[in-house]
Amino acid sequence: MRMRALITGVGVLLVALAADVFAAADIRGVRLWRAPDNTRLVFDLSGPVQHSVFILTAPNRIVIDVNGAQLATKLEQLSIANTPITSVRSAQRTPTDLRIVIDLSAPVTPKSFSLAPNQQYGDRLVVDLFDQGADSSPNLPSTTTASAPEVPVSPTQAAPKLTPLPSGKREIVIAIDAGHGGEDPGALGPKGAREKDVVLAIAKELQRQINADKGFRAELVRTGDYFIPLRKRTEIARKKGADLFVSIHADAAPRASAFGASVFALSDRGATSETARWLADSENRSDLIGGAGNVSLDDKDRMLAGVLLDLSMTASLSSSLNVGQKVLSNLGRVTPLHKRRVEQAGFMVLKSPDIPSILVETGFISNPNEALKLAAGGHQQSLARSIHSGIRQFFQQNPPPGTYIAWLRDEGKIAPGPREHVVSSGESLALIAQRYQVSLPALRSANGLKSDAIKIGQNLHIPATALAAQP
Repeated sequence: MRMRALITGVGVLLVALAADVFAAADIRGVRLWRAPDNTRLVFDLSGPVQHSVFILTAPNRIVIDVNGAQLATKLEQLSIANTPITSVRSAQRTPTDLRIVIDLSAPVTPKSFSLAPNQQYGDRLVVDLFDQGADSSPNLPSTTTASAPEVPVSPTQAAPKLTPLPSGKREIVIAIDAGHGGEDPGALGPKGAREKDVVLAIAKELQRQINADKGFRAELVRTGDYFIPLRKRTEIARKKGADLFVSIHADAAPRASAFGASVFALSDRGATSETARWLADSENRSDLIGGAGNVSLDDKDRMLAGVLLDLSMTASLSSSLNVGQKVLSNLGRVTPLHKRRVEQAGFMVLKSPDIPSILVETGFISNPNEALKLAAGGHQQSLARSIHSGIRQFFQQNPPPGTYIAWLRDEGKIAPGPREHVVSSGESLALIAQRYQVSLPALRSANGLKSDAIKIGQNLHIPATALAAQP
């Protein structure tokens, strides 16, 4: 009797385990998003599934087989306008095996991956359909940063330049990155305001203002409501030839009373780890450094490449702190500040060794009063104007060679103005004097220094004195 009861108990347990293993997950919803070079489908699931994806031709279509799943939503409701998808259909091959067929008007390259649940979403299956000729490398988001899209926003075109620049003079290019996007809404306000929407509106306004300023051109990294992986954002900025990368965000905190804008530059630790990553990555070694891309690492030995990268990263970080302080000072004229000096952190989007980069937290969307301001068009214009002013001030004092702004200064058509330098790790007063071609005594005198001792984060005034003989 005891043996029979034991066998019966084991049998019941096995049946229960088998039922749990083979229980189908529900596909509860499907979302579709169109980006400039790909289309993304996101399937919301009640649990994890196994899947496979393959291509069929004549006619072109993508087949997705989902094992252990049942369809609990309607695919016909998807908005497929402006995508290569002509229809989406499904068939339940067995009670637990689902086949989804995507009919196409043009061939695409599919990539797929699963996302585990996080604080906002459950299990998801993501299928990316890359247009022919698009970069389909699997630069995928982490499971903690969801990346599926919601509803696309129509891209805006940069305002055209009405007056041509002098021959051979280029514009200063500002890459503006609106944080988050798509399924990643960012921080949420008390009344449902989403960070991704607020920062995109500010980014577009900043682009409009910059493009109205002769000698400058602004390029949006994200033009609509879709997600771009973090490293891909800086890659886009580099391909656009950016002289500066500005990432726009809105902060959040557990305390609703937290308030104020902030500006971040890369931390020293983040700079060190990124330099090491570039040296270790053979693909990165073939990239160009030096802003517009005038130095290649590919033909350099490891030691020389390391020196070049370190110099480039140090210069970029110094410029980041400098432009960041100017932006922060201007922000303080239109909104309260959370911190009165540029903060430093290891944010991924700040890690370009060749492009000065800042991250602007425009305020706390978790604060009810600031959330209302951040959603208001007038305040968005003021924030954009203050960021624009800081950027203009920086580049009028430090124009890249070959640009229209540098030509204006060389021709005496704009006053050089006082230059400023924010001290970063590893710099000495002598190195700073050499960089700006001024003498050590002049640099000490301009800053009231009694010795050559300087501190990280210290703001130095750079005099216009020509380099004298070093003492």
